Order: sequence, then C-alpha cells, then structure tokens
Amino acid sequence: MYFTDRGIEELTARRGGEDVSVAWLGERLQEFVDLNPEFETPVERLATWLARLDDEDD
Repeated sequence: MYFTDRGIEELTARRGGEDVSVAWLGERLQEFVDLNPEFETPVERLATWLARLDDEDD
C-alpha cells in the first residue's frame, strides 16, 4: 500500500456510501486549493484527468 492509499481508503470508508455531485466535488477541490495553494498543480491534474476520463483519444 502506498502512503496516499490511506487517504483514499479513509475517504471510501467514511463517505463511500454518499452520493455527491460533480459540482460539490469541484467546490471541495477549489476550497482545498484555496487553503493549500502548494497543491494547486496536482489537484488541477487530478481534476483534468477526471474531466477527460471518457475521451477516446487518451
């Protein structure tokens, strides 16, 4: 298990049964970046990756 997997596992365990909108997720990501600007690049990369999951070119 990678160190980052622990956060993913906690998220799944604590909130895995909830339904959230993409708008809600976007707001939480923006809030996180506002509080932690040093993580802007990785959050933007994650958001872009999620946004383009269905693109056939990738």
